[in-house]
Amino acid sequence: MHSQDHATHERVGAITIVGGGSAGWMAAAALTTYLGKGATIRLVESEEIGIVGVGEASVPHLRLFNGQWLGIDEAEFVKRTQATAKLGIEFRDWGRLGDSYIHGFGALGRSLGPLPFHQFWLKAHLAGKAGPIGQYSPQTVMAPQGRFAPGDRNAGPGSLVGDIAYAYHFDATLYARFLRELAEGRGVQRIEGKIVGVNQRAADGFIESVTLENGAVVDGELFIDCSGFRGLLIEETLKTGYVDWSHWLPCDRALAVPSERLDPITPYTRATAQAAGWQWRIPLQHRTGNGYVYASRHVSDDEAAATLLDNLDGKALAEPRRLAFTTGMRNKFWNRNVVALGLASGFLEPLESTSIYLAQAGVTRLLALFPRRDFNPLLIERYNRESAFEYERIRDFLILHYHATTRDDTPFWNACRTMAIPDSLREAIALFRSDGRYSRHGDDFFALPNWVQVMLGQGIVPHNYHPMVDQMPDDQLHAHVDGVRATLAQAVASMPTHQQWIDRYWKAPAP
Repeated sequence: MHSQDHATHERVGAITIVGGGSAGWMAAAALTTYLGKGATIRLVESEEIGIVGVGEASVPHLRLFNGQWLGIDEAEFVKRTQATAKLGIEFRDWGRLGDSYIHGFGALGRSLGPLPFHQFWLKAHLAGKAGPIGQYSPQTVMAPQGRFAPGDRNAGPGSLVGDIAYAYHFDATLYARFLRELAEGRGVQRIEGKIVGVNQRAADGFIESVTLENGAVVDGELFIDCSGFRGLLIEETLKTGYVDWSHWLPCDRALAVPSERLDPITPYTRATAQAAGWQWRIPLQHRTGNGYVYASRHVSDDEAAATLLDNLDGKALAEPRRLAFTTGMRNKFWNRNVVALGLASGFLEPLESTSIYLAQAGVTRLLALFPRRDFNPLLIERYNRESAFEYERIRDFLILHYHATTRDDTPFWNACRTMAIPDSLREAIALFRSDGRYSRHGDDFFALPNWVQVMLGQGIVPHNYHPMVDQMPDDQLHAHVDGVRATLAQAVASMPTHQQWIDRYWKAPAP
């Protein structure tokens, strides 16, 4: 009996989340679902401050978080957030003006033994016997045709369309509201108010409580900082410091504007390279989200706004909203008894829709490494090491998009094309260029198919292929590669359109 008492006494009993938005409410929903019985979980937010709420595209991991972690019904999530399906991202004008390719989710073709499919494709392609890589994965065949289905559950083992990886486009503000309802229903207490003071323990600088404008004091043993770019606890109070990556990722501004929806709704995000950055287009059920991410030293805010508004495909529904940011990450994501999530932890531009994912990864990592009251420094160290690793690998993948270009038509693209890049990325590009190999670093978020599609899409075509490919007779190789293309073409032709899928299963009520 005594030892059990001792164990419960050691448990963290009070968790206080500072700030709402997607990150805050994702944390609240997950923490209450898995720790709710033994802890008081409170979230402090101010209606007045509001949230950034721009992020409207995700990666497939959100399905796992919503469905398996939180037990959310997919159709309900979709209807509540005006969501649509996302099979990948179409990149226009990145490698060179006039180019376009789709970076799709999921696997490429069918691998054989230890060799990934793209190695067989490479040999055929270099011999002029295979089409573009986009013909060999379900998502990249479906997307341009505007088709969508989550996969054929009855397909046999080894089927190319048995399980189709997809993500969503959704309204982040509506998602935060949906999660708030769920979290409050599971016991999270929401406190409305503006924080005017942060109180630290004299002995070790741990945060003890926050004071609100109305005089109320909210204490806690563990604090989650979801206060956005300012990082109220992690930075303003604990002075954790920041690793600045803007020399590699020079965009430091974004303008966001919604426009009228356009039919049919495309099941993919579009990222179009512009003179000093890139423009996003994200179709939701009730409107389209757009934005221009740009480098302020290459274009003025007014010019950027004009470019954004000139390139909408529907009527703008508001004035563009401006955000300023510095790409990078905190020196520590977890400092003393504060864990930073969302924009408070760092910022990587939404080029590959990783923001919501990084908040989700932070929450799930925190649950895995959840501390007792003694805050074991080894847990904190591990959390920080894993988080930094994830940020650095995503950073490299984003730099790849800017650096792998032949564009020299503007000073911005010239700078990106000629800049020094991290050694880890330079090595990856050199290896791929020689014979199509890419070695994944540990738990790198982006896997082999992601790197292969972006490198090929932006003009890094290997000179050769893996030496083992020559073991297979040519006629067999061509039959294998072409079999994948033909199977996919046939399977996709019988799928419903994205719009038919939405009308049948996902139709959201008009807002």
